[in-house]
Amino acid sequence: MATGSVVKLLGVWASPFVNRVEIALKIKSVEYEFIQETLLNKSELLLKSNPVYKKIPVLFCDEKPICESLVILQYIDEAWPNSPFILPSDPYDRAIARFWAAYIDEKWFPLVVEFRNAEGKEAKAAVLEKMSEGNLLLEEAFIKISKGKSFFGGERIGYLDIVLGSLLGWVKAHEIMDEMKILDDIKMPSLAEWDERFCSDKVVKDIIPQPEKLVEVYRKYHKMKKATSN
Repeated sequence: MATGSVVKLLGVWASPFVNRVEIALKIKSVEYEFIQETLLNKSELLLKSNPVYKKIPVLFCDEKPICESLVILQYIDEAWPNSPFILPSDPYDRAIARFWAAYIDEKWFPLVVEFRNAEGKEAKAAVLEKMSEGNLLLEEAFIKISKGKSFFGGERIGYLDIVLGSLLGWVKAHEIMDEMKILDDIKMPSLAEWDERFCSDKVVKDIIPQPEKLVEVYRKYHKMKKATSN
């Protein structure tokens, strides 16, 4: 039971993985302090708190660090066992949600990163071709898991909504920068409607950054990186 605990979150506002934790804390009405991590030089706090992966986010609950966004989401749901719940209550549904969350982070999103790093329209188009099968799998998964309701989590945002939805800002930012569509609304109509519902929901509205803002951050970061490497 984490009621009354001192909660802090180490991260950067533009990170989708940090955004996941912010959404979960908001769902649970948990007050926390946000500690801004530096973009280029990792802080001593980060290196000490997450010596294995050296990545954000890190959630501190009474000074005890919890690392990795998917682990943190599950921790928040268990540490604050008040409704609304983030993970499904049914063990089978919970297992399915965890399966698809792992798929999104380990298989699907790495292709978005590959798309970002590909040079030239042809190389990017080849990555999009690879992504098309995964996109359709996600469309089918949404139809099956949501059972005709608004979200993966049913009537309200849940675990899988947070996991996939947190990445949408960056997906759209890369669509803007490269003038290419990563998510095809025509081939993925159910997910396209879900996307709109998710992004306009009051729980996430002030947390997920606008794609245009992320484009600015991306360009600024790479300019700074280039300057420091010279």
